[in-house]
Amino acid sequence: MSLKTHAKLLTLAGIVGLVATACAGNNDSTPPTASVPMAAQGNHQGQGGNGQGQNGQGGDCNDDQGGGNGHCSILKRLKDQVVIGSTIDGTYGQLNPYGLDVAKSTNGAFTKGDLAVCNFNNNQNIQGTGYTIVALHPQPGSTPTLVVADPTDLVGCAALALTSNDTIYAAAFSSNDNPVYSASGTLVTNLSGSPFNDPFGETYAQPKWGSPVVYESNAADGNIIRISTGSSYSSEVIATGFPVNGGAPGSILGPSGLQYDPDHDALFVVDGDNNTVTVIENVSQAHSGCLIVSNRGKKFDGGCGPRTKLLYSGAPLNGPISSALLFNGNLVVGNTLDPNGENLMIEISPEGKVLDKRNVDTGAAGALFGMVATGTNAHNTKLFFNDDNDNDLQVLEP
Repeated sequence: MSLKTHAKLLTLAGIVGLVATACAGNNDSTPPTASVPMAAQGNHQGQGGNGQGQNGQGGDCNDDQGGGNGHCSILKRLKDQVVIGSTIDGTYGQLNPYGLDVAKSTNGAFTKGDLAVCNFNNNQNIQGTGYTIVALHPQPGSTPTLVVADPTDLVGCAALALTSNDTIYAAAFSSNDNPVYSASGTLVTNLSGSPFNDPFGETYAQPKWGSPVVYESNAADGNIIRISTGSSYSSEVIATGFPVNGGAPGSILGPSGLQYDPDHDALFVVDGDNNTVTVIENVSQAHSGCLIVSNRGKKFDGGCGPRTKLLYSGAPLNGPISSALLFNGNLVVGNTLDPNGENLMIEISPEGKVLDKRNVDTGAAGALFGMVATGTNAHNTKLFFNDDNDNDLQVLEP
């Protein structure tokens, strides 16, 4: 894959590993600033509007804020693709980076803005046997710093989420649990047993009102779980029945790519088994058993049914697993089932319009796992993603 190069790639090539610090910082996640309420298309049974994949193509951005209403493409403005660094640490050498998140503060092994990556495969590239988490500075030339190596609780790390103080919640598919680690990599607790059932997706949510939580999705039963981030670590199943394929490691499809929008208290759920993006609005108010999903992910019942929308369905989505939420409410989704030579990112507006497509790897298909966006406007947005073909972390930037 040929990448556009930056002059700064050379000047920053000598960046050394991360320096741990105990200095606490503030959350640097600026909420998306959509200027109109989210208008996901389709009724609560997923039968109407643009929720069936017939969405039109969106326009480009012509203003400094990138069109706060989500009608223009931010992805089109991210012209440069740059390698940040390898995700293979020097001790365990594990491969296939899946989970990705950004440090919200300076704590433990992380400096605010660092990237946390978890590896799904071991150093022999055996699917679902990886158990390490590494950290990289967000500049080109960075080298990975080992944060966690846990062959008991973290096996098959598929996703992770960092809280406001960089506590790490991890979806460990193969060990079938959800371990919690401090920012320095110490195991705090391991959440195991029911309701965790092949954990596959994870995201941190800080509502504008109420306590922060973590949302996790299961690949075995298609359920969505809300985890309290307090000392009790209580959990409840708020949604059941998202489509899954029951695939073995390396071929898993189901609810994943979770993203939380604090401006609308909305949870995005990407599902590669039926090529959809679903939005659960007012998700903080969802109680246990609030959403019942049926009809292959197109029908929503229960108390949360009326406020659940099918944002998008069908092509060009093709086995998507990962996603990133941009500052203006646009969602970028990563495919895994494109033909060889294509690894597409698809940008979707809050109204369910496809705004742009980008091929970020012309090698083998299925390279995109783990995405996260930073920035507060169209000029400073950066879209980080793991490339499993190259076992590295890359960034799209203006």
